[in-house]
Amino acid sequence: MKLISFTSPCSFSGTILGFGFVLCIYFLFCLYDTIGYNSNGLLFMFQGKGLFAKKSIKKGDSIFIERPLVAAQFLWNALYKYKACEFCLRALETAEENARRLSGNPGLSLPHPELCCVRPELHQACPQCQVMYCSSECRQAAADQYHRALCLGPSQEDPEHPINKLKDAWRSMHYPPETSSIMLMARMVALVKQAKDKAHWQKLFSHFCSRAANEEEEIAHKLLGEQFRGQLALLHSLFRAALYDEHLSRWFVPEGFRSLFALVGTNGQGIGTSSLSQWVHACDALELPAQQREHLDSFIDQLYKDIEKETGDFLNCEGSGLFMLQSSCNHSCIPNAEASFPDNNFLLHLSALNDINPGEEICISYLDCCQRDRSRHSRHKILRENYLFVCSCPKCVSQMDELDVTSEEEEEEEGEAEGETEGDEMEDEMTDV
Repeated sequence: MKLISFTSPCSFSGTILGFGFVLCIYFLFCLYDTIGYNSNGLLFMFQGKGLFAKKSIKKGDSIFIERPLVAAQFLWNALYKYKACEFCLRALETAEENARRLSGNPGLSLPHPELCCVRPELHQACPQCQVMYCSSECRQAAADQYHRALCLGPSQEDPEHPINKLKDAWRSMHYPPETSSIMLMARMVALVKQAKDKAHWQKLFSHFCSRAANEEEEIAHKLLGEQFRGQLALLHSLFRAALYDEHLSRWFVPEGFRSLFALVGTNGQGIGTSSLSQWVHACDALELPAQQREHLDSFIDQLYKDIEKETGDFLNCEGSGLFMLQSSCNHSCIPNAEASFPDNNFLLHLSALNDINPGEEICISYLDCCQRDRSRHSRHKILRENYLFVCSCPKCVSQMDELDVTSEEEEEEEGEAEGETEGDEMEDEMTDV
């Protein structure tokens, strides 16, 4: 594989990203090798499906910053007044507006409001359908890439419009907590529709992992849930009616739709943005006298307690995206890297959790922190059900002699989770429309 250094910065929304490790990406499709560039020199290389360190990476280093090929906010999340840019998913509420809504306190005032990075004066709406963007650059980027094919114009609120019928059907089958969105698939279709080089984008999407037909069906049913196993055909029908394009005819036959469904189900990376969280991090970085620091910390602690009481766990604008590099990182139950979204938009930062040596594989975890602390048997169960593989990371190998049983505490948690209806979860966890 040919490796070349490259030092030019990348731009986003009209702003030069002056990050230490901004990444520009080129893909060699014929070899399925990927070359990564950043301003401090090459940090990693690809070997098949896997990301490996090219040089030493220190704990806390940014390995790369990646923009998704396509991203979309979750439909329930948008319906429940989590306002995000239609293109980059940047939270559109100011930190104070966000805190007021989540805490249920309309008179709340945040100290240090100047630390909020949201700029409402820059927000722009699509002149046809009125969906909102954080900037003119995002509005134009969306129009150039996919929005012209999806814009509903004056039919934005028409429940009989084919795209709205597709959204309603998805919401009726996929309650919070959401893990994917039919609109991610819709934007993939729209992006190819609008592209001059349609084959280029189809090839890009084809590089995400493919599955055997029986595995795709299992993933699709898992994504929908047992209650809606028979509804895939209905979604396919609505998807075809809303978005059919002859250049993508293979995505609109039942088998192709199932493949597309499995693709976003296994490769979609969750995205979370929050103006309030960004404000809190900015407050943490302030240098204050001890008494002022204690007062500010107490205020923030109480605010989060109020939010937990009023809103529950749903604090962020949430969605998912397809990231070429991130999706090529393999799983480990003891990951040495993790993804985050510190810029309050869809830019994914992959950072090292510990020192990584040259030649060492860069691994993320497909499990959350609580799941990684569970027994080997429970971790394997989750990974088999959601990703259809058996983990053989060092942690799992070291625990091979453990009994293949789930602990009583975990069985109770699973039983409680299965006993709760998705509708009840939605009412308990989400704020009122």
